[in-house]
Amino acid sequence: MKKNKLIIIIVSIILVLVLILAVCFSLRIIKKISAKNKEIVVWTLQMNDFTPYMIDVITKFENQNPGIKIKWIDVPFSEGEKRTLAAILSDNPPSLVNLNPDFSSVLAQKGALEEISKNTLKDYNQSLINAFEINGKNYFIPWYATSAITIYNKKLLSKAGFQIPPKTYKDVEKYAQEVFDKTGSYIFMPTVTENDTLLKILNKYGIDNPNKLTSNKSIEIFDFYKNLYKKKLIPEESVTQTHREALEKYMSQNIVTLQAGANFLNLIKENAPNVYKNTDVSNQIVGDLGQYDFSMMNFVIPKKAKHKQYALKFALFLTNEENQLELAKLTNILATNENALKDEYYQKYDEKDLLSKARVLSAQQLYKIEPILKTQKSQKDVNTVLNTSIQMILLDNTDTKKVLESASKKWSKLNY
Repeated sequence: MKKNKLIIIIVSIILVLVLILAVCFSLRIIKKISAKNKEIVVWTLQMNDFTPYMIDVITKFENQNPGIKIKWIDVPFSEGEKRTLAAILSDNPPSLVNLNPDFSSVLAQKGALEEISKNTLKDYNQSLINAFEINGKNYFIPWYATSAITIYNKKLLSKAGFQIPPKTYKDVEKYAQEVFDKTGSYIFMPTVTENDTLLKILNKYGIDNPNKLTSNKSIEIFDFYKNLYKKKLIPEESVTQTHREALEKYMSQNIVTLQAGANFLNLIKENAPNVYKNTDVSNQIVGDLGQYDFSMMNFVIPKKAKHKQYALKFALFLTNEENQLELAKLTNILATNENALKDEYYQKYDEKDLLSKARVLSAQQLYKIEPILKTQKSQKDVNTVLNTSIQMILLDNTDTKKVLESASKKWSKLNY
């Protein structure tokens, strides 16, 4: 009997141990599944050069938020839209995607993105937030911005008899002939067919819809470029080339001024040090309304994404004051977080430090961007209509009014 009782006790102990082990094992599996279920897949565009920064931010976030894991994937810029569209159409898109506002707007208008409450975005520059509202709703978390400034060659400008660069497009017209006659260089190279450049220029005169495209002011703007082109006061390549070619022309002193982001100064300093020595910066050229244009990169949360609340939490962490300032100091971009923009990094500069001067001027411009150019419906198609029109006017010497009347009708159809 005693022997049987001992056996029963031993068997019971073994069963209890097995049960404990089974429970522990199950809990480990549940914990792993739980952690995996909270994995946030984040796509960025062309951020590989800043891998240490991204890893550091991700590590900090994960330490502060146990159980949430960030899976970061960097996508080549040229493949961003194609990959995102394919992912959005699937049932398992990334949780957070870095895009430009134009493509983000297309996705938002198709109902593919999660709405972000305006109160959630209260810490960001509100002019930027307002710029990308769609029917009064927000779908974007702003990450970083740029606002072009005027980079100019002091030596060439002085040779032409001017001490300061043109402030307005009317000034450009006044400068163009003198600069060319006395220096052999062009006043600037307007890359008028690059993306939405022309639309942004038109917005500086309040021309932001197809009805205004046929106005006398609009005709005047197109004829401004037509006359410069006809008189050979801007490069022939102005109708086909981009800001990259314009940069090359500035570094080879073929143009005297360049409309570009502050980050371009580093490229000039590295590749054309002698030109950099004679370089200074000023505010962006403006139109009648006096406002500045800008570009921005943002984050969006796909409607079908998993763990959208955690994706938003990470996006807000990545774009907070501390992390934006750190990224800005690595890249010379503009923060979109209001507190970051109030930091002395964007408020003060040494007159001898051209990069800091450019950064402060550029940041100040974000407070004068209204009236804002609202993202157009069928944005890319609108750009194509306008860019084709100016090519016809400049290259074929076509009647400006007739071209714009035709373009206005095409633009109107795209809005419906």
